[in-house]
Amino acid sequence: MLLVNDHLLKQAWPGFVTGKLSDVAGLLVAPALVALVFWRRADLAATVLTGALFAVVKCTETGAEVATQAWTLVAGPSRVLADPTDLLALPALALAWWVRRRTLHRPATTLWSRRRTPDRPRVLRSRLARLRIIVTMPLAVLAVTATAAAVPPASAEAVEVDRGGRIVVHTNTTTSWVSHDGGRTWDETTADRTGPGQSAQCTPGQATRCYRVAQDRMAVEQSDDGGSTWQPSWALSGDDLKRLTRQHEQPGDLRAMALGVQARPGGHVVVVANGVDGIVVRDPSGTWRRVGWPGAEATAVDLDPEWSVALFLAACMLFGGAGAGLRQFTGVYTGFATAACLGLLALVGTDTDFPYVDTGAFPLPLVGLTALLIGTVVCFVLAIAGRARPVPAAVGLLGAPLVYASVYLPFSGWAQGTPESYFVAAALAVLLTALVVVAGAVLIRNDARRANVYFFDGTSTSSPT
Repeated sequence: MLLVNDHLLKQAWPGFVTGKLSDVAGLLVAPALVALVFWRRADLAATVLTGALFAVVKCTETGAEVATQAWTLVAGPSRVLADPTDLLALPALALAWWVRRRTLHRPATTLWSRRRTPDRPRVLRSRLARLRIIVTMPLAVLAVTATAAAVPPASAEAVEVDRGGRIVVHTNTTTSWVSHDGGRTWDETTADRTGPGQSAQCTPGQATRCYRVAQDRMAVEQSDDGGSTWQPSWALSGDDLKRLTRQHEQPGDLRAMALGVQARPGGHVVVVANGVDGIVVRDPSGTWRRVGWPGAEATAVDLDPEWSVALFLAACMLFGGAGAGLRQFTGVYTGFATAACLGLLALVGTDTDFPYVDTGAFPLPLVGLTALLIGTVVCFVLAIAGRARPVPAAVGLLGAPLVYASVYLPFSGWAQGTPESYFVAAALAVLLTALVVVAGAVLIRNDARRANVYFFDGTSTSSPT
């Protein structure tokens, strides 16, 4: 079921049913494979472990990232997505357990039976059971680890202007988009492509005005002398291109693919098949408009790198604040706090574009999680044993979410288009974070000065503590 569904059915009929079918089949097979790893009498533990890991992977982004790394090591480049609706497949574990309980009534056919008996039929059944497992176990492992190739993103590839006045944009799927009003509105259709898309076309009735898609980029050029010279007509800005790249896990070739020109009252329209970005339209007034995919919600911009940095700096603020108020154990605390912060960075930054996550086959997420847990526990104990002062600890506790917001919110606004420039968002993040850190440092310094002053006979003097 796994092999057929993942490699055939998912590609032919992608959707809810085929997606959940893989989860059900996987939960049926996985407990038996895990039980083999645990040798014998570990069926209940294998079933519970399978369900727990499945829930963590499907309900948390961190679990999905760790599973992605593990699957990549086992089966090559893979991608596991968190989807809580996949928990609907968990009842399949009950079916797997029921199948296992049925086999317990036939101990002679178990794989690891060591009983010596002259009963030849029983010995024969045991050998046949071993043979079945030897044959089926590699197939089961292959089915669990081998997944279908990722479905490429939808891409607008060709534009057709027919004699009836329709403009049809063909995609790399079975879906096309048709407009009867010069690109103002679009309807979904299944029109077949009649030929390859055109990369250049002149305006009907105005042969001197021509348009062509730029090579290897998302841009359109125009000519007013019949194609002798060309100048830019439309292009994505650098920030728009950066946002678009982050909107797609498989951006493919970010370039315009084809175009079509149609004469309209008051001028002409140009419709561009803009690859993964969908459709771009130039109206008769000369204004360019990115239509995208009609009726579809905009894909969220991937801000994982900025999110990772925000969490890391927030953790530094949290641990740094508590450490600034320690009366002893400062050196040991600093070492474990550093390990915890770097562990968090390794854990959440596994699938970002930063150079520190180029881990190859090294299980960096697992190492990061271990360092984070150990560092956090040790720092908490040292903060209590070292009699951390309450004010610096409060500064770290309250300053951590402020640092996170200062770093992340400007980039979140940039993803929505405000500010327009990524550089401006980065400058805002640096400025706001610096203000929070400086304010925290002032509060901690003032508290340290008060802690170094004690009163004796009504006179205040300095005392190194």
